[in-house]
Amino acid sequence: MSTPNGFDELIHPSTRLSVVALLAATEWADFAFVRDSLSLSDSALSKQLHTLEEAGYLELHKEGGGRKRRTRVRLTDRGRAAFEGHVAALRAIVEGAAPPAAAAPAGPRRPTEAAR
Repeated sequence: MSTPNGFDELIHPSTRLSVVALLAATEWADFAFVRDSLSLSDSALSKQLHTLEEAGYLELHKEGGGRKRRTRVRLTDRGRAAFEGHVAALRAIVEGAAPPAAAAPAGPRRPTEAAR
């Protein structure tokens, strides 16, 4: 089976997929919210955000300074389109692996009279 159109190797690793999926549900999210929601360390999340930002998939906005510094993150239009394409590709893979509905077993069968 060939890889469907839209499959995105950059988004596919589970941590990045989780980050992008979380961001797809919102306009902006605080760094701390993403970190805590995904149970990641600051450094692990920073690394994933940097990779996604370099690809143009998300935007980081830093405000304030010192201890009051706040980082917010959002998907760009390009990131949102890449995520939607990747999800569609994953669905195509899953649907392609499922047995046809007509060939799927109907569930447990009851023994026939002759077999009892």
